[in-house]
Amino acid sequence: LVNKDNEKDLAWMISKIKHYLKEIIYFVIIITIFSNVISLYKSQNLSDAPLHIKSFELLNNKTYILHDNKPILVHFWATWCPTCKLEASNIEFLSKYFEVITIAVNSKDNQTIQAYLDDHDYSFNVVNDNNNILASQFKIIGLPTTFIYDKNKKLVFSDVGYSSTFSLYLKMLWAGMH
Repeated sequence: LVNKDNEKDLAWMISKIKHYLKEIIYFVIIITIFSNVISLYKSQNLSDAPLHIKSFELLNNKTYILHDNKPILVHFWATWCPTCKLEASNIEFLSKYFEVITIAVNSKDNQTIQAYLDDHDYSFNVVNDNNNILASQFKIIGLPTTFIYDKNKKLVFSDVGYSSTFSLYLKMLWAGMH
């Protein structure tokens, strides 16, 4: 009698776990679809022009020259942006494998941005766009915003809002194939 009750309880528990796992998967799928629709909507007015910039002046006053025949990720962010803080480790990871330029928008002076990078152990390339010159040129409407260009510097992807490491990694691989 005890064994049959334990088996029933176990079967009931497994059934409940399966039910909740399905609910969680559905929730993640719906959130993913919803966030992609929002990103698509927000990115409609972004600049879709090819990347004509050949070099950037970085925080350390060095000039960074873009490589030919390599895809590039151009990422707009700010030190004060909560979503940017969540995404920064993704950008750091990608900068180890791909060409990445980040542009800090309205983030005060170079020392403030460098202190932020040092506090979080980030080493990605940063341009200070405190006067919004690049943000205006790219028609940035929200942060973070990410542009991915293929090896010919044609825009392949643009995202407004959080993007996962996996998503950005796959997009960079795709951009490298064009």
